[in-house]
Amino acid sequence: MAVTTSQQISRYYQQFQSVDLTFTKEVARVVNLNPRQIFLKCLGYQWPCIIYSSSMVGAKVITNLQQSLKDAMARSKNLVSLRYSFLQRDKPDPLAFFVSSKVVGVSPYGDPQKGLTFLTLQYTQRPPDDLIEAVGNVLEANVAAARRAEERIVIAPDVSKRLHLASKGALVVINNVPRSGLLRDISFGGLKLILQGVPQMLVEKDIAVRLEFDEPRETVSIPGRIVRFEAVQGRTDMAAFAVQFQEDAVPVSYKMRLAEYMRGRRRPKTE
Repeated sequence: MAVTTSQQISRYYQQFQSVDLTFTKEVARVVNLNPRQIFLKCLGYQWPCIIYSSSMVGAKVITNLQQSLKDAMARSKNLVSLRYSFLQRDKPDPLAFFVSSKVVGVSPYGDPQKGLTFLTLQYTQRPPDDLIEAVGNVLEANVAAARRAEERIVIAPDVSKRLHLASKGALVVINNVPRSGLLRDISFGGLKLILQGVPQMLVEKDIAVRLEFDEPRETVSIPGRIVRFEAVQGRTDMAAFAVQFQEDAVPVSYKMRLAEYMRGRRRPKTE
């Protein structure tokens, strides 16, 4: 992924500072969260917790509110530090930092028998740029996916390189039958690709599209539906098919790659 500039981080903070990002398993994986090294610290002691969500001004965490933590919070007037940890690609040690916070809300979480508690934290100072970058990258991708769902990116060699597409080819599965296709364009909301087959037999069929990316290497699988086709001149055994993605199943990492490409395309050449 591209390096985020200080100007971009400032823009993230101004635009998204109060927007909560829920740390689903997918989001945690995309931002390389290191969950085993996340904890609350208070008066020199630490308690494990799970980050449920985070903005750039606060967070919600889930923890077992032990009596020792209650006592420490009472003595510190609810001042705590939340330790974040992120794995780093190509580096052996994780990136870790503390964010000074104040507990402003306490509520039960889930089954009371499990003794888990929601703690709402308010940061007492602006968090490190690394957290702003991690949260901002995902939020920007979600906004771009909603606002620019139909904006097409035509696949050409230079575009493939900037998108880190490993290949212009795509493996698709229709009716449990794998097929190979050739990408023409992609967007947040769908794509167009050339496939062999009788066009009239494939329209309105459910499809799963698998794309290969580099930096980092990953395969994304996106379910969708073939909504229409265009004839390929001189060929009756193939066509260009338009695929509409299942909106709630588009991977976060795919959105982030397209948002990064579009951000780079808008960047002035002098930058």
